[in-house]
Amino acid sequence: MINSQFYKEKKILLTGHTGFKGAWMCHVLKEMGARVTGYALKPPDGPNLFVLSGIEKDIDSVEGDIRDLDHLKQVFERVQPEIVIHMAAQPIVRESYKNPVYTYDVNVMGTVNVLECVRQSGSVRSFLNVTTDKVYKNREWEWGYRENEELNGYDPYSNSKSCSELITESYKNSFFQNGETAISTARAGNVIGGGDFAADRIIPDCLRAIETGKEIAVRNPHSTRPYQHVLEPVFAYLLIAEKQYKDLKYAGNYNVGPEEESCLATGELAEEFCRQWNSVAGAGLKWRQDGEPGPHEANFLKLDCTRIKKQLGWKPRWNYKEMVAKTVEWICAYIREENVTEVMLQQIKSYIHEY
Repeated sequence: MINSQFYKEKKILLTGHTGFKGAWMCHVLKEMGARVTGYALKPPDGPNLFVLSGIEKDIDSVEGDIRDLDHLKQVFERVQPEIVIHMAAQPIVRESYKNPVYTYDVNVMGTVNVLECVRQSGSVRSFLNVTTDKVYKNREWEWGYRENEELNGYDPYSNSKSCSELITESYKNSFFQNGETAISTARAGNVIGGGDFAADRIIPDCLRAIETGKEIAVRNPHSTRPYQHVLEPVFAYLLIAEKQYKDLKYAGNYNVGPEEESCLATGELAEEFCRQWNSVAGAGLKWRQDGEPGPHEANFLKLDCTRIKKQLGWKPRWNYKEMVAKTVEWICAYIREENVTEVMLQQIKSYIHEY
């Protein structure tokens, strides 16, 4: 589906490259021979995949805030990117309840700033805005949301990403009708994988439970989510960016999610993680429901990914057992203080081979 040779020597500007998904993207692009410039905040203190994996030495890493339009313009002018993938965001739902102004500032005005730089640049041929599966107005349906469903996220994070989608559409209609720059958005489901240390996410909670010898605390065990390994959306993003670079007809909005069997309740995912971890580590890891009340989050969320499958020929490669196995493999290496970068590269090569 994806032509890895396409990215060789391509000038890529990636925002949010120091994050979990951004670090995986950097490694994939490096393997494909791309010339990567990353623009993001300094990696957070504590364990961080971007630092752990040592990718900084292989790319042009720029410390910057996407709310700083002048600095962002300077980077665009210097780099003259051909492809821009916008992943920088405040990505945590519960954090958005604590800091809604910051969340909107980053996710809304950050998108405006990136698009404004793309608009003023004469070099960008392909732009992809990475949003989230939570952009849709959640009606607790049992079927997947399609790209033409209403955008109206409930919480500040989800709503700010809905706004980011609308901003992208407005810029596309207002400034990119000459056919010189292709504009798309990608709405990905929940990602898991090795190297995620963020707060309020299930796999980091599993890792912290292992490190402290406690049970995994699961806040909403009955909430269904479209879980997928991080490499699934990363390769989908690159496929979208490549296809629309070559032909404007592929530009649009795309859902990126797993097959039906991998849309699990969070408790089911925790159970599968415990089963695989205990099998590998010989441990007795368990999970429990966290009784602490929290802010509103959707109970049921699935994506209909028919469009990306039919338009671009994409499909997910790893089911829920495989994605948990890849995650457990990375965590085992991390706990044992082994080479986690080598594990990442092996998983990337395995995924590429399956194409």
